[in-house]
Amino acid sequence: MKIALASDHAGYSLKQHLVDYLDKQGHEVIDLGVDTADVPSDYPDVAEKISLAVLEGRAERGLLLCGSGVGACIAANKIPGIYAAVCHDTYSAHQGVEHDRMNIMCIGARVIGPAMAEELAQAFLNAVPSDEERHRRRFGKVQAIEKRHR
Repeated sequence: MKIALASDHAGYSLKQHLVDYLDKQGHEVIDLGVDTADVPSDYPDVAEKISLAVLEGRAERGLLLCGSGVGACIAANKIPGIYAAVCHDTYSAHQGVEHDRMNIMCIGARVIGPAMAEELAQAFLNAVPSDEERHRRRFGKVQAIEKRHR
């Protein structure tokens, strides 16, 4: 799968770990920065970058990291067509795709470690959106809300 990764300075080390891990798993990885943990950076900037990569089809899904995952998630969700969520457990990582069509998973690099991040990434990337009527109906309602408030 073609996957984009991005982080602010707080998520840099874990992002680098995931870039290497996912590359070894055979995924095509697009690293959208940042390139160092030594220079403070702002999560809205990388949230916009990764969101556009997903919307423009340069990546099928995105992994977005910041200190808690929350700020990056809020920023990404401001962009119509992005369905981002913070996930720190494997159930949410796969269920968010299956039931809710999550296309960007946000992770708090100050909340979880590398082993859990690997498990989350696998659950997220292996998940397939459900075609069940109830999930299609609910997602349609989410899209209708998004359209009404653009």
